[in-house]
Amino acid sequence: MKKLINHPRQVVREMLEGLADLNPAQALLESEDVIVQAGLPDPARRPVAVISGGGAGHEPAHAGYVGTGLLTAAVSGDVFTSPSVDAVLSGIRAAAGPAGALLVVKNYTGDRLNFGLAAELATAEGIPTEMVVVADDVALRDTVEKARRRGIAGTVLIHKIAGAAAASGKPLAEVAQLARQAAEALGTMGVALDACTVPAAGEPGFTLAPAEIELGLGIHGEQGVQRAALRPADGLVDTMLEAIAADLGLRAGARVALLVNGLGGTPPMELAIVARGALAWLRGRGLVVERAWAGNYLTALEMPGCSLSLLVVDDARLALLDAAGEAPAWQAGGRIAAERRIIPGPATEAEAPPVPGPLAPALKAAILRAAAALERQEAELTKLDSQAGDGDLGISMARGAAAIRALPDGAFATPAVALRQLGETLRRAIGGSSGPFYATALLRAARQLGDAPSAKDWAEAFAQAVAAIGELGGARPGDRTMLDALHPAAEAFSRAAAAGQSLHAAWAAAIQAATEGADATRSMRPRLGRAAYLGDRAMGVPDAGAAAAVVWMRALDGATG
Repeated sequence: MKKLINHPRQVVREMLEGLADLNPAQALLESEDVIVQAGLPDPARRPVAVISGGGAGHEPAHAGYVGTGLLTAAVSGDVFTSPSVDAVLSGIRAAAGPAGALLVVKNYTGDRLNFGLAAELATAEGIPTEMVVVADDVALRDTVEKARRRGIAGTVLIHKIAGAAAASGKPLAEVAQLARQAAEALGTMGVALDACTVPAAGEPGFTLAPAEIELGLGIHGEQGVQRAALRPADGLVDTMLEAIAADLGLRAGARVALLVNGLGGTPPMELAIVARGALAWLRGRGLVVERAWAGNYLTALEMPGCSLSLLVVDDARLALLDAAGEAPAWQAGGRIAAERRIIPGPATEAEAPPVPGPLAPALKAAILRAAAALERQEAELTKLDSQAGDGDLGISMARGAAAIRALPDGAFATPAVALRQLGETLRRAIGGSSGPFYATALLRAARQLGDAPSAKDWAEAFAQAVAAIGELGGARPGDRTMLDALHPAAEAFSRAAAAGQSLHAAWAAAIQAATEGADATRSMRPRLGRAAYLGDRAMGVPDAGAAAAVVWMRALDGATG
């Protein structure tokens, strides 16, 4: 596993130095790995300090939550290792005053021992200090008693509640009570798609087969409670929420806040899909989701996976979640609509259905044959595009083919109607650059055709389509694009039609030219598109767009007589 680090023993300190450099409202203790709010008032005027921490590797936790209305200080140990008693005590001394300090601690032995002893020492020094232990991992409900469960991502919500209570001027005992009550009303469960790699270890903590996952894991790169088969996101969401809801005893009408937390290696796309599934599950059971957040809040290095947390809320608890707070990693708000808002698209005038012409059956058969060919070649086109592009051409062509097969019979009434309908359909169905290119080409070609086009008419329409692609994208033959297949095909088609050859013979000449042109792209250095970023590394395989053009051109062969 490659890491952007200088030395494994320096990762924590250098990370904290970077965070302090980036955030002017934070300061770093000189002698310990502790981030503190910068510019704190004199100790006598400080409110209750809220301090948390633990091992590094959970970023943005814990230093990311140091800021007004959240944590006053965060104490970091080595990766996945509890900070020392001295480091915690230094954090208390730097952040707290006579009003005291509340330590928010996740339920791990090292954290409880070191933070607990530091609390005793600080209290003996005259800084009253209490500790709240978060044990929100419901995956362990059948394994250990509740007080011995792990503390995981839901701890972030306790940071916010305790920080808001302290910032409002409440005394230490009340801040601690509010935090403990919230921790009792909290449940979390996680799933990992793979392991993470601790910098000092240099290799993953465990190995999963491609179709395996770990259910019910902690936040230190360990295995979960159960190894299971990979399922769609909605199925995993159901499993996690069923466990959390059962543990919290939730019934219809209960009010909750939802935290969708990435474990470090999960992209926002997947977290949004998980959030969608979670909200649907909760609302489907009559629960009221008052607030929701999704993102990386408490991670396990680069582990792919996520956790879901539910916090039972009332008006008082919501007020603390909503209270002003500012820290680098805290996303203020969390307010969501009661249901998804769907806005209808702009209305369009309905056109009278065209009268099918004599070519309609042949047009439909040819076009559907091209769609089927593209679907059969999806894997090969994906492979080609992955070698010199972003790998989405195969699925894009298959998506376009599916949309074509869904067209009604009227869409093939005449050549002009068919090409226009194809252009509109592909414009909507295919993302990236292929959709606009094909749509523009087909719409341009449609304007050249009557109800009974000759071979010369088809050749002119094809030439106009190819020209439209070049104009839209700025490509020329030799740039290693689909034009390297289409441009020679258009020239061959026009020459054969002008020589009086039949449409079938002229199209066969076009296919031959397209095939040779696509093959020639193997030795071309790309000058446009994503492949251009690879330079010579893209050479040796044909351009995927050119190859796709040959696929559908061959499928059309013989369809129009």
